[in-house]
Amino acid sequence: MKRLLILGAGTAGTMVANKLRPRLDERDWNITIVDQDETHYYQPGFLFLPFGGYSRADLEKPKRAFMPKGVNLIMGEIDLIEPEDNQVKLVDGTTLPYDYLVIATGTSPRPDETPGLDSDEWYKSVFDFYTIDGAEALAKKLETWEGGRLAINVIEMPIKCPVAPLEFIFLAEAYFAERGMSDQVELVYVTPLPGAFTKPVAARYLGEMLQERKIGLEADYMLEQVDTENSKLISYDEREVEYDLLVTIPVNMGADFVDRSGLGDELNHVPVDKHNFLSDAHDNIFAIGDAAALPTSKAGSVAHFAVDVFTENFLDYIEGLPMRGEFDGHANCFIESGRGKGMLIDFNYDTEPLPGKYPLPGVGPFSLLMETEANHWGKVMFKWMYWNILLPGRELPLPALMSMAGKIPEKVG
Repeated sequence: MKRLLILGAGTAGTMVANKLRPRLDERDWNITIVDQDETHYYQPGFLFLPFGGYSRADLEKPKRAFMPKGVNLIMGEIDLIEPEDNQVKLVDGTTLPYDYLVIATGTSPRPDETPGLDSDEWYKSVFDFYTIDGAEALAKKLETWEGGRLAINVIEMPIKCPVAPLEFIFLAEAYFAERGMSDQVELVYVTPLPGAFTKPVAARYLGEMLQERKIGLEADYMLEQVDTENSKLISYDEREVEYDLLVTIPVNMGADFVDRSGLGDELNHVPVDKHNFLSDAHDNIFAIGDAAALPTSKAGSVAHFAVDVFTENFLDYIEGLPMRGEFDGHANCFIESGRGKGMLIDFNYDTEPLPGKYPLPGVGPFSLLMETEANHWGKVMFKWMYWNILLPGRELPLPALMSMAGKIPEKVG
């Protein structure tokens, strides 16, 4: 019997299990998935929690609820992958052999990677919102905060959901306006990017949105350290940004066992072929979702589109056939902009976000690079789709590869 071992029961790993179990005969294939946490969180909801949009209970479900029949779920911490022996060792001493391995253990914020960040001020004047605990702590802080300078700082790319920091500052501006605190709060967005976003056309649109809301932009900011005693950020070129309240997006890194196993880059993400997710170093190891070192966004939409391509490729690969599907880096992200509106971007490895309509050309119902109420409701409805369609591996009528249909090419000028 062949053995498929999946590491990680998050978004990508769960979808892989649900897509492949019905396609692999149980008489011939054993599928095992390993994870150390029982709870699955709807991570896009962390963004809304600081502003009273959700509670913890709204965002969590047991991972076991999404495991298909015929998949063996093992709860345990991964210690090491031994690719030469085709096995994985868990911290408790368990050894799990495999014929094929899928690494889907994601990426996580690591405040300990930045000098001064992981200090006594953590969850006092310095917060994150990429974790459920951080988002909850920040919600409590904002309830009683009397104002001052709020800085949101992206320390280093890549990060999970690269538009989320922008969404946070847009929502913060709307939140303080609703509370009559606009004159008491100064907002500044501090980023290592040369502008508001990585792609020129989208960066121009998003930069204009920052200006309209009177949000400061500190670009090309390479953070060296956080001086929490004096409440300031210090960059490598010695620029200082003072704050009263700091919301940080720490360095994002893959799992430590990836590094221990010699399979990762400097951020513990696994180098793979960007079109088929096969490891650069081993012909029976794949990495997918945020765990993979891909030149596209680390986002749930990418995982969804990637798994669709991966599933068909894997079925060909195990039969000794060429992998015909070529993932194009397709990503689309709703950008919540506050006051009941949102924006949508759709792009891939080669094509930047452009204006237009999605998914139906000329019809939408969603507008690309435009603030609309429909885009806001699209983001709100995605939570139901995530739990009920994406994770269970059901078909979503959206193509895995990006289409130019409905998009309007635009020059930066």
